[in-house]
Amino acid sequence: MSQAPAVKIASDIDYIEASSRIVADTLTLVGKQVKAGVKTIELEKIAEEYILSRGGRPAFKGYRVGGLVFPFCLCISVEDEVVHGMPGEVELQEGQIVSVDCGVEKDGFFGDSARTFAVGAISDEKQRLLDVTKESLYLGLAQAVARKKVYNIAGAVQRHVEKNGFSVVRDLVGHGIGRQLHEEPALPNFVPPLLHRAQYPNVKLRVGQALAIEPMVNVGTANVTTDDDGWTVRSADRKPSAHFEHTVIVGEREPLILTEE
Repeated sequence: MSQAPAVKIASDIDYIEASSRIVADTLTLVGKQVKAGVKTIELEKIAEEYILSRGGRPAFKGYRVGGLVFPFCLCISVEDEVVHGMPGEVELQEGQIVSVDCGVEKDGFFGDSARTFAVGAISDEKQRLLDVTKESLYLGLAQAVARKKVYNIAGAVQRHVEKNGFSVVRDLVGHGIGRQLHEEPALPNFVPPLLHRAQYPNVKLRVGQALAIEPMVNVGTANVTTDDDGWTVRSADRKPSAHFEHTVIVGEREPLILTEE
């Protein structure tokens, strides 16, 4: 893959938008069912049935990383789980936060989005975490315009998160998207130190590129650990984490956000 994401032709964007619309509608549907006593596997079943009913394919189900295969269509991450949490028999509890990440492929093109939901009434700190993370996403999205660069997005996210006393996860980043779920470039939510910039090149953005911008923000340390299942990523200090993501097309003067409600 090249360091820059491919510029999509108009018909490609229409297909990405169609997949993204299913993603957005799925997250809205699932979000309405996020309440105390609901098992996360129930949310998974609702999502898969709906995605299939719209002619889509769950993009995460069967996704391979090395020898690992993800078995679900949603990543459902509760409390200190940052991303890649697996649905199961655990019941949601009042006061928790739960991040739901969804990807869909339809007609050979992908859409990807995530939202973090409150389970009933949550603490002021958790609400502020959700607000700041979502705000940082939109500040990053605003930089997805022609002649800006990857670090414009990264810096906008990082500044807002850190000035509010939270931490940006550094082990996980956003990505390009289109005919593949994950395309170049990598989109960090932080500006890398000078000696580490080769890993995340500061690519110039061009109109028509498709990006998945996704701040992952922790209350405490930015460090994370991975569970024995090989997928579930948690904050190292086990404090709450939030995750918001949109698929967006780079515009001349403003971005086209494809996965809004």
